Amino acid sequence: MVKLKNYILSIYRAVLSSIAFYPAVITIGFFLLAVIALTLESKGMTSYLLENASFLVINNADTARTILSTFIGGLLSLMVFSFSMVMLILNQASSNYSPRLLPELISNKRHQIVLGFYLGTIVYCILIIISIIPNGDAYTLPGAAVLLGIILGITCLGMFVYFIHSISQEIQINFILKRIFIRTKNRLKELGKEESENKDLSTPDTKDWSKIYGTENGYFQGVSRSTIVELADELETVFEVLPIKGLFILKSVPILKSKKELGEEDAKKVLSCLQYSGNPNGDENYVFGIKQITEIAVKAMSPGINDPGTAINAIDYLTELLAIRMQLDDKEMYRGVNKQLRLVQTTVDFDELLYNMLASLRQYCKHDVIIIQKILLMLKYLAREESATKGYHSTIKKEIDVLMTDAKLFIKNEVDLEVLKKLATSIEFKA
Repeated sequence: MVKLKNYILSIYRAVLSSIAFYPAVITIGFFLLAVIALTLESKGMTSYLLENASFLVINNADTARTILSTFIGGLLSLMVFSFSMVMLILNQASSNYSPRLLPELISNKRHQIVLGFYLGTIVYCILIIISIIPNGDAYTLPGAAVLLGIILGITCLGMFVYFIHSISQEIQINFILKRIFIRTKNRLKELGKEESENKDLSTPDTKDWSKIYGTENGYFQGVSRSTIVELADELETVFEVLPIKGLFILKSVPILKSKKELGEEDAKKVLSCLQYSGNPNGDENYVFGIKQITEIAVKAMSPGINDPGTAINAIDYLTELLAIRMQLDDKEMYRGVNKQLRLVQTTVDFDELLYNMLASLRQYCKHDVIIIQKILLMLKYLAREESATKGYHSTIKKEIDVLMTDAKLFIKNEVDLEVLKKLATSIEFKA
């Protein structure tokens, strides 16, 4: 049952992230709208408009068909242009920023709604044209339905202007960085809120716990938390999830630990709570957001692009995200019904997160004094911040030493080196 639930959830996510989902739903809605509009014609809607607002009703079949045909042809052109613009943005974002941005740009709901509105209006106009009886008699024309088609066509023109405005914003790197930053920050704050509720729980020693081995391959996307906690309550045990989100899981590798030895059937139930995907990235994983921003900074400093301004902006966002991450432990813990510890979730250690991030930046920025100075300022800010453990400050100190080692090897100007040395030695750590 849990496996079926996870399968349905994976399909649901795939459908929602598809560029065709909202256009398909909206088109079906417009098809139903056309059916409703033609049904109301038989109830005397056009006669009512002729009596109360005759200037709004087109009473000539050729005129009505010409107007609707013009809208159909024009909207087809707008739709082709809009899809071309989306493909252009995807190509530009992939080459200039990071390929990891593509899923988010594809699943942009606003653009999908605009494209769906175009397609739905085209379908609506086609259905109304089919229903027109070409005898010029005002009372045999679906006048109200034709009027609604004209209103929808004019609305599409307004939506096209909005689409151009939105698409021009989407490709701006500052807009992309801010959106990733806000999403990642919100996720970190959610984790902080959950951690504050479980602050009285101490991290257990899981060294001697029973191991449960994986039976599937794929990118780990987390667990069905409520289900696995219920199972832990039922079995009176505590589970530790070993892999971090986004990690590729191989068969026959330890994936869970249980405080209590489990039978084969119970182990299968627990394994069914795990969620896999063919995609290593997920919006719920804050590490993915930090990785995206880091990749944008690295790509900006590559020889082909050479955009230090974007790298500086990215480091500013990373500074605040890391400051929030420092307030969290390296383990996530969750309670059961009786308020006892039931689940321990492994996350990326702070030292590993900081090292991987700075290792990428150092590779492309170690020759640039301004970027190295900006990274040192970031580390200086983090050194003064509150942290969940004192070990985080030791990690920061280690990264300062590694950064200065690279700076001495690749920056030959003595004046530049002196500036960096002064900044590095001025860093004070919070007591």
